[in-house]
Amino acid sequence: MRQRAIRNLAKLEMTQARITRVLDAATGGKNNFVADRDAMRRYDQAAPIVTTAARAVLQYLCRVVRHLATEGVDQFVIVGSGVPSGLPAGRQLHDVARDALGAAVPRVVYVENDPMVLAGARATIEPVTDLVRVVEGDVREIDDILDDRVMQTFLDWDRPMAVLLLSTHSLNDDEYFHYVIKRIRQVVPERSYLSLLQTTFDAIPPELLPAIHNLLAMTLPGHAIRTREEVAALLEGLVLVDPGLVWVPEWRPNGLDTACADQPSSSGTYGAVARIP
Repeated sequence: MRQRAIRNLAKLEMTQARITRVLDAATGGKNNFVADRDAMRRYDQAAPIVTTAARAVLQYLCRVVRHLATEGVDQFVIVGSGVPSGLPAGRQLHDVARDALGAAVPRVVYVENDPMVLAGARATIEPVTDLVRVVEGDVREIDDILDDRVMQTFLDWDRPMAVLLLSTHSLNDDEYFHYVIKRIRQVVPERSYLSLLQTTFDAIPPELLPAIHNLLAMTLPGHAIRTREEVAALLEGLVLVDPGLVWVPEWRPNGLDTACADQPSSSGTYGAVARIP
């Protein structure tokens, strides 16, 4: 454990913004640095919607977890920052799953690679519940995630589960993205689900695109952006749950989640849930 802590500390980058920490800052969290808050402010100056868009993404994730739990799924693997510190106590995704399941008890594994998010999640979640685990892992090393000892022993691989890919921004190689989806389909049990998020510039006016691309290169280099057509190609062969691949506020809206509801494209993010036969 000491060696892992040292390794995590060595990876902690405070001068370069990270999207997980930018979203944390946008939701009022404390697990972020000046670079992350500066990046958030610069995006808000370019298009004053970042904070609202972050809330739209979190509301989408809650609706996905709630819907899948009502479908009987009680195991969730959440790859990426599903634990922003700005969420109030009792409103994290594992809480949403627990509340939706009623008598059943969920098992949730958060997979994180940002040292600050990882440490925060382990300090605030694992000590208070035996039904959540936080695993160090990177979606760019999907085989290591799937082979992780906690993943293999904590989850029941004979029963359906839901895998939520939130960190697709780091998958800028489409061939490897296809491999990630293929590996998940190979190992999860029948009647499982796969959900993903994808940042897009589809709704940005063409005249603003050069400035936005320059800002992205300066603040979040390597952040993958895809069009709807590119995301649809990645999902080819999967059976999508209605309403399919849509802007995140359009995925099964409940009338209560208002972030970006009047202009769904301002969320800047597509979402989809697929059934795995």
